[in-house]
Amino acid sequence: MAPEELDTASGADTGPEPAPGTRRPGGRTARTRASVLEAALAELVEHGYAETRIDRIAGRAGVAATTVYRRWGTLENIVVDLADHLSVSISLRADATLEEHLRTVARAVVALHDDPAHRAWLRAMVSAAAGSPKAQEALSAVLANRREITSAAVAEAIARGEVPSGTDPHEVIRAAVAPLYLRMYITGEPGGPAEADRAAAAAARAARAGVYAPDRTAAGRPGGAEGG
Repeated sequence: MAPEELDTASGADTGPEPAPGTRRPGGRTARTRASVLEAALAELVEHGYAETRIDRIAGRAGVAATTVYRRWGTLENIVVDLADHLSVSISLRADATLEEHLRTVARAVVALHDDPAHRAWLRAMVSAAAGSPKAQEALSAVLANRREITSAAVAEAIARGEVPSGTDPHEVIRAAVAPLYLRMYITGEPGGPAEADRAAAAAARAARAGVYAPDRTAAGRPGGAEGG
């Protein structure tokens, strides 16, 4: 992401203005960003997406509303940036199997749920998305970006013949994490490392069997089936 610095507290530009919500700021701008995102989270949890207002976020953060509008532009951009602010880094080893990669991804989902701030954000967004198209779009954008990043592990598995050619990487990622989201955010059941590993194993096994490839007969070809 663009490293240009914009001093949002003083209003002094020190570089070209990138698109709202795309900058990784430092110094005073970093502190402003953190304050605004913390205020946004508090507003989302307290009022819900539909009733969250940028002017209240600004007041809670102790900055001018114009600063927030200049930095993010819309509430949707704030929500997306907030999700990035609350994310965890995932390191995928080059020599790992698909199941090992999926286990890392699934455990990251559990780790995010264990973080009270991210858990509050996601619950607020899921609740809001049921009645707000804009909230749904913002939430979908966040989850699509995470799938795009983690689906590289599936693409690597395809390239080395661990799963059939044509396997849909995004569907494999969905299969690995959906059971965890169901347990933790819908049914309220426990979700920990054991559940993460089980979901990863099931998704990897299905992928190797060709479930997520358009032509399931590919599972019987060399490199496409388990043990092939």
